[in-house]
This record gives sequence, C-alpha cells and structure tokens, in this order.
Amino acid sequence: MLDPELLERITARRAELDELEEQLAKQLAEVRAERDELAIAERVLDRVSEQLAEERASAAPAPGQVGGQAVMLIPYRTPDAEETVLPPEYQRILAAVRQAAGPVMARQVGEVVGVDVSVRSKLEPLRSKLVRLADRGWLRKLPDGRFTTRL
Repeated sequence: MLDPELLERITARRAELDELEEQLAKQLAEVRAERDELAIAERVLDRVSEQLAEERASAAPAPGQVGGQAVMLIPYRTPDAEETVLPPEYQRILAAVRQAAGPVMARQVGEVVGVDVSVRSKLEPLRSKLVRLADRGWLRKLPDGRFTTRL
C-alpha cells in the first residue's frame, strides 16, 4: 500500500514545480518580448543614424553674403586662422571661455559677456553660438555640455 504521507509530499512538490514552471514561463515571455523591443529599437536607431549621416554629408555650410560675395560668417578654424576673422561678439565669447579656470557652461559665459542668464530665451542664443564655435573647431564641447578651448 502507498504511504499517504509520501503521496502528499509528492503532490505538494508537484504543485510547487507547476507554480515555478508558470513563473518561469511568464519571465521567459517577458524576456522574449523585451528582446524583440530591443531588436526593433536597434533597427530604428540604425535607420536614424544612417539618415543623419546622409543629411550631414549633404549639408554644406551655408555662406552669408558680403558685398555680393559668398562668405561664411563663422569660418572653420584652420591652423593659420586667427580669432580676428570672427565677428566681435564671437571673439568676446572665445575670450570668456579662455579666461575661465576650466570647462564652462553657457550660463557662466553669459555672466562674463553680459547676457541676462536668468532668462532662458536670452541664454539659448548664446548656447547656440558656443555650439557653432565648437562645430567649427574654435571651441571643444564636452559630453556634459560644458565648453573649453581647443588643445
């Protein structure tokens, strides 16, 4: 005859294993769903990166017009280029960054050049000028958003 206590232990263990199997199946389904989402995100990121690369490659710097001649107002920095080729406002911005003890935020530059830093709409044009100077090689933009002079 079967031992009722042993039969009860087997039944209880089977119930535990069934519950564990259900939990694991649920976790596996969640992992698979997240992997699918990541695969989609990777494809989207690849497409967007390709599109941005194409746009950057096709976007030539837009020159301004001076005396009927096309000129770039903020030229790319070259080894022989001097700051005097920049408009005076940009020269002041470069000087403010250079005077700082280290990398600076746009707000700190604004305080030096006389921008009302408490008003965001007045700070953003300065930030775009700093970015433009960094894009053209006059400054360096750090990953944390601060700016410093080129080495």
